[in-house]
Amino acid sequence: MPSQATSGASVSAWRPRVPGVVEVFHARFTEYAYPMHVHDAWTLLIVDDGAVRYDLDRHEHGTPDDTVSLLPPHVPHNGAPATAGGFRKRVLYLDTSRLGDDLIGAAVDRPDLRDPLLRRRVGQVHAALVRPGDELEAESRLALVGERLREHLRSRGAARSPRRDPVLARRLRELLDERVVDGLTLEEAGTLLSAHPAHLVRAFSGAYGIAPHQYLTSRRVGRARRLLLEGQSPGGVAVATGFYDQAHLTRHFRKLVGVTPGRYRATGAGAGA
Repeated sequence: MPSQATSGASVSAWRPRVPGVVEVFHARFTEYAYPMHVHDAWTLLIVDDGAVRYDLDRHEHGTPDDTVSLLPPHVPHNGAPATAGGFRKRVLYLDTSRLGDDLIGAAVDRPDLRDPLLRRRVGQVHAALVRPGDELEAESRLALVGERLREHLRSRGAARSPRRDPVLARRLRELLDERVVDGLTLEEAGTLLSAHPAHLVRAFSGAYGIAPHQYLTSRRVGRARRLLLEGQSPGGVAVATGFYDQAHLTRHFRKLVGVTPGRYRATGAGAGA
């Protein structure tokens, strides 16, 4: 939902189909300064260009490009460019299903986290969120982001080795196999399997060497290959195999097979398949 805030500014915001994400907000500001305000959601912020200076709970903070900033709900803060060219930022607003109110105090004390892995993972969530149809990937990556944020806020130090849970991994694989076309969210899977979404991702990846969203996508591409060789059109195959649209199918098909669905179908037809 694009909008314009002021001269020299560009903004886009939307509500994705990912549980726990209230809003995605991408913006570039050159001069605009936020007054003191509050949110009723957690603000997870990365700055891709420039820097932001802000006050939180009467203490000054900043956001160099290698930092992840986590501003807690209900705590007043402001924001202004800290560099002459302004700043470009990406923000996720998360509800308390992702991070609980018990972590607010720790976030007030240390809102800026220098963690290259966390920074990269937050960027991966945003990359998935801008691609329609990749909501399960975004949710999977966000589960790991939430886990790492909780580790920081609870001062647990380095991340612990994931606990192996092959039975849970197998149950999730069976559930994904049942839902290849319809799909499911990690939140739904967690409810059905009585497990936290982050633990589901860890258990599955540890057992099979692939994340749940990658497994589901590969199963869908496998079905698409068979239907294409039967002569069905890429558009019809996209619908029949659970992809958001033909472009979504093409992106993942080309990544996994090396050619577009149309070329793959033509090759099969030419070989008399």
